[in-house]
Amino acid sequence: MVDYHAANNQSSTGGVQTYMEQENDWDRDMLLDPAWERQQRKTFTAWCNSHLRKSGTQIENIEEDFRDGLKLMLLLEVIAGERLPKPERGKMRVHKINNVNKALDFIASKGVKLVSIGAEEIVDGNAKMTLGMIWTIILRFAIQDISSEFDGHLSPSASLVQIRTGFVISDCPVTCHPFCLTLNLICSLSDSWKDGLAFNALIHRHRPDLIDYDSLRKDDPVTNLNNAFEVAEKHLDIPKMLDAEDIVNTARPDEKAIMTYVSSFYHAFSGAQKAETAANRICKVLAVNQENEQMMEDYEKLASELLEWIRRTIPWLENRTQEKTVNDMQAKQEDFRDYRCVHKPPKVQEKCQLEISFNTLQTKLRLSNRPAFMPSEGRMVSDINGAWHTLEGAEKGYEEWILSEIRRLERLEHLAEKFHQKAAIHESWTDGKEAMLTQKDYETSTLSEVKALLRKHEAFESDLAAHQDRVEQIAAIAQELNELDYYDSASVNGRCQKICDQWDVLGTLTQNRKESLERTEKQLESIDELYLEYAKRAAPFNNWMEGAMEDLQDMFIVHNIEEIQGLITAHEQFKSTLAEANKEREAIQAIQAEVHKIAQSNGIKLSGANPYTTITPASIDSKWKKAMDMVPLRDNALQDELNKQNSNDTLRAKFATQANTVGAYIQAKMEEIGRISIEMNGTLEDQLTHLKEYQKTIMSYMPEINTLEGYHQLIQEALIFDNQYTSYTMEHLRVGWEQLLTTIARTINEVENQILTRDAKGISQEQLYEYRASFNHFDKVRGPSCFFFFFFFCPFHYGDSEFARIMGIVDPNGSGAVTFQAFIDFMSRETTDTDTADQVIASFKILAADKPFITAEELRRELPPDQAEYCIARMAPYTGPNAIPGALDYMSFSTALYGESDL
Repeated sequence: MVDYHAANNQSSTGGVQTYMEQENDWDRDMLLDPAWERQQRKTFTAWCNSHLRKSGTQIENIEEDFRDGLKLMLLLEVIAGERLPKPERGKMRVHKINNVNKALDFIASKGVKLVSIGAEEIVDGNAKMTLGMIWTIILRFAIQDISSEFDGHLSPSASLVQIRTGFVISDCPVTCHPFCLTLNLICSLSDSWKDGLAFNALIHRHRPDLIDYDSLRKDDPVTNLNNAFEVAEKHLDIPKMLDAEDIVNTARPDEKAIMTYVSSFYHAFSGAQKAETAANRICKVLAVNQENEQMMEDYEKLASELLEWIRRTIPWLENRTQEKTVNDMQAKQEDFRDYRCVHKPPKVQEKCQLEISFNTLQTKLRLSNRPAFMPSEGRMVSDINGAWHTLEGAEKGYEEWILSEIRRLERLEHLAEKFHQKAAIHESWTDGKEAMLTQKDYETSTLSEVKALLRKHEAFESDLAAHQDRVEQIAAIAQELNELDYYDSASVNGRCQKICDQWDVLGTLTQNRKESLERTEKQLESIDELYLEYAKRAAPFNNWMEGAMEDLQDMFIVHNIEEIQGLITAHEQFKSTLAEANKEREAIQAIQAEVHKIAQSNGIKLSGANPYTTITPASIDSKWKKAMDMVPLRDNALQDELNKQNSNDTLRAKFATQANTVGAYIQAKMEEIGRISIEMNGTLEDQLTHLKEYQKTIMSYMPEINTLEGYHQLIQEALIFDNQYTSYTMEHLRVGWEQLLTTIARTINEVENQILTRDAKGISQEQLYEYRASFNHFDKVRGPSCFFFFFFFCPFHYGDSEFARIMGIVDPNGSGAVTFQAFIDFMSRETTDTDTADQVIASFKILAADKPFITAEELRRELPPDQAEYCIARMAPYTGPNAIPGALDYMSFSTALYGESDL
């Protein structure tokens, strides 16, 4: 009936040829055992329906349903995966014959020689020819692939069984396919399957969880067969093609039915193995993706926390709320020092760790063929560096503001104290002046007394004019306090206004009393000139002494030696005028002595007090003595301040010496680390160990930095604001030190990334030496952009398009320079095989049984629980042709893993 010629059977043994000849003889005799025919009809019908159901149809009667050729062509399209010529839809016999011929031509095109099978027999419903044709299709599309897979493992004695079943039965070596190991004890295709143990053993070999093989009994074949058929149909999706009773009650079951049914087991288990391989590949890809996502989440969290800390800190540093006293501002300065020494250093470390984590993540993404990680908006390393730069700018501004505020408040406190001192002296002087100016004693006075009152009033005007300068000073100090925003300006302004108002009243009262005395002056002629002269000279001298005492008691604030030396010089000039002042005092005392002499010589009885002034010689002497006692006190105060400024200058020198040493150290180490990064030798692990030891050496210099911080703190506490001995500032050195530590950390991270690249890409140590030697050679000869010149000549070797591709990989920013890491990535990427989106799509397609979509149930069955749920949560619903409820689109998911689309 059939001459089946497969490529792997062309060299079959003599036993195989005999078997085929026997089949041909049997076919020519047109004989078929009725029991076998019934078994073939049921088995072949079930086999055809297992494929036709994929197209949503089935057959009931195998010889009737294939007569028009339509379902026959559909069956061939499903099992071959190819399109056949368009069938004819007519109902006439010629249309049916043409359709069947198209199917038979397609079978012949696959290398199968059909003997004695014509389209007319199929159209006429010839059961034997129809079964023979279906058996030919089963041999070609279901069994040939099995037999070809085991070629080369078979001995001559197993060849006949191979042709019949597609499996090695008795002579299979241990190294053969696992499927055939299950069948080693089966000797005959017909008899060995009757007790049902072989079917159960076949399932138990691949799915031991479905069959309790030890509980089966050889003397109960019907139970064994039904158990195997039910398990295969329920759990392996293999339709029931045989009846247990037919097999048991038939002396020799039909081999074709047995072979057809057993071949279904091969295809089911072969698909499971492919699914397991595909699942392993997906698990590997997903594991890498999950690890990268965790690193991305860690980066985002750390970046967000650091930016949030910067966001909270900057407003505090930009706060310019003024304090009322120097002590309050010094408390703020202490808080700022605590921020610099306690709170900021951990954040510096976090910033460095963030950059290291970002570089490591990008390296891992490159090694796993993933797109580069782009942090969310505002969390790029450049954004963090920008925010950090803003923070440091705010720090500098805040520190300068604190120092300027301390100066301002010191100035304010000095001015306030000076204001209250001058106001107290003025108020003491004006006490009782209004009562004196408003009395009318001249109305009952004699002429001499009136003249005396007039002269006294003139002396008072002189004294009043002398005090005008003090009032103006008081007003000027109050104005300056207002301009400097003194916190108690209200009380100062009130007191100043009271003094000014009183001064205006005194001026008015003085003018009124003068006019009253002048009206009565014509009646008063007797004037004592000596008293008048005494009063005129004593008043300004007394005012001078009061001013001198004020100057001697005046507070001073200086910031350097030049300023204190200026005050000492002014004080020495003041002392040089004391001799002339003493002469003036003696002259005034001589006037008073002359008054007593004249009065004594003329028998004049003095009333005791000078009518023109209240300044007595005793008061002058007392003030003079008090002023002379203040001079050495002023000398001591100025000398103490000079000693303090000398001490401050020494402190400046200590800080400058340490700062110059530290600055030179940092600069030297920055240059040294630059050389080390170029001239490193040995293995990467040795380089990493050397760099970490070098890092420890750098960190051992930290006590020198702390010593410098101590000097800086002493300078701030001493309120020293400048230093002519060094150009370094503490802020400049802090930045330099942080840059040195960051550079070392980045160099270490670069070596660690090279180790990751070497391990992931399989680069040998010799290749790394060669890469480093080549890179350093060009770098030393041509500078940072050496590889730009190297690749510039590449078009002559690679061509313009290939050169553009290479430059796009190694220099994506178009900077004209290639880093060593980019050079290694390019060299390793060209020779390393990595997972691709197409490979992952192919793996998912296997799990989905060639469907363009996959279901959640299939993912949970084939993948570990956590990774199955990971895929289900991220896969988009499938909306293409033949979509079913719950269908998931694994193609867009796979391309998204490699950055070719968006999740």
